[in-house]
Amino acid sequence: MACVSVPSSPALHFSLSSSHRNLHPSSFSSSLGSHCPLSSNTAPFTLSASSDKLLAKWRTSVSFFTSFIGKKGKSTGSLKEELFEAISPLDRGAEASPEDQEMVDQIARQLEAANSVKEPLKSDLLNGKWELLYTTSRSILQPQRPKFLRPNGKIYQAINADTLRAQNMETWPYFNQVTANLVPINERRVAVRFDTFKIFGLIPIKAPGRGRGELEITYLDEEIRISRGDKGNLFILKMVDPSYRVPV
Repeated sequence: MACVSVPSSPALHFSLSSSHRNLHPSSFSSSLGSHCPLSSNTAPFTLSASSDKLLAKWRTSVSFFTSFIGKKGKSTGSLKEELFEAISPLDRGAEASPEDQEMVDQIARQLEAANSVKEPLKSDLLNGKWELLYTTSRSILQPQRPKFLRPNGKIYQAINADTLRAQNMETWPYFNQVTANLVPINERRVAVRFDTFKIFGLIPIKAPGRGRGELEITYLDEEIRISRGDKGNLFILKMVDPSYRVPV
């Protein structure tokens, strides 16, 4: 479910050093010359055409190998640490520059590529209350408002896959809430149908018919969830209470 706000409110990496990656015929002679100088009667060191081909093939193999390691060498744990470090100073995304947003998105996509939960809507890992750590949604962040008029407390989203219910909850200063029904589109995407808003957590208001959207769960584990909305917004959340139930 796309988070909605009521208006009111370096991981381990293996690579070859440049001195070994950029081998060239002249570097063989200079390297040999520095450790075992050639005598005047030693024949010059040359590479045949076949040697050139072998060297080119070796370079290609090294290039592929280092590229493969660079892409596959990071564990999901190290990627999550990198993600948390990137978003921690961004005030849930309100202080993110376009460069910050691009960096966060790239890390998120690496995690999404490593996602092992292929059918999140059938996973118990989805159930419970999640804290919103980062989003690109302007309707939630309200960056155009003075900081003291934005939601300053924590924002939560709860989902129960068994009942197909969801709930967004603001805390200080507005305490707004909204509940919604979820309609599965496939094993990881749902349509969201908002039904009731609660202003200041007390005053119920029926959601307008236009209160709907879609949400795709692109990464899920016991600690973190990454979702993307139908308007292109990114949501990164942390599990805080797996026992929480959304009101039916």
